[in-house]
Amino acid sequence: MATRREPRFKLCRHLGVNVCGHPKALKRLDTKKSSANAAARTGQKVSQYGLQLMEKQKIKAYYGILERQFARYFDMAKKSQEMTGVALLKALECRLDNLVYRIGFARSIRQARQFVSHGHILVNGQKVDIPSYGVKVNDVISLKESTRTNPLVENNFAGDGFNVPYIEKNKAQFSAKLIREPLREELPIDVNEILAVELYSK
Repeated sequence: MATRREPRFKLCRHLGVNVCGHPKALKRLDTKKSSANAAARTGQKVSQYGLQLMEKQKIKAYYGILERQFARYFDMAKKSQEMTGVALLKALECRLDNLVYRIGFARSIRQARQFVSHGHILVNGQKVDIPSYGVKVNDVISLKESTRTNPLVENNFAGDGFNVPYIEKNKAQFSAKLIREPLREELPIDVNEILAVELYSK
């Protein structure tokens, strides 16, 4: 399974946003060193292509996907009746590995993907080990019984994590439900998807 393996904090500094979700990245993130602000400091004009490319890289980094996966999701989004950018982000947001991260079972998208791949995650009571699995509305995501006593997972789930209105958590049962599709303004990401769509629409 192909995964992104570049240094996380370095990537955050490059993009100018905390795409890895790690609390230490916030401390190390220096916007003065980010590529997004470098041109402004030197008076150099950023090309439209450069802006578009940066937003696409942000989306890929937020969801931990590679170029081929991004292209596949973009093709799916183009066929949607919604705006392409919104449909793209919704599809990525509803990936199983991302929701495992949002629920709080894992501290990062990388850790969430590992939990899924190793068979620790159940969807509607059935083991699913495909990180890109598309979770549907009313699907229940839970931890395998033997994983619930893992101190790492217990500590992760006991924390606040993400509090998004489209996920209903049940901490007693180590589970959560996707109660509805997320709205664009509810997604906890800092990205301009319109620019990324413009890049792929050329």
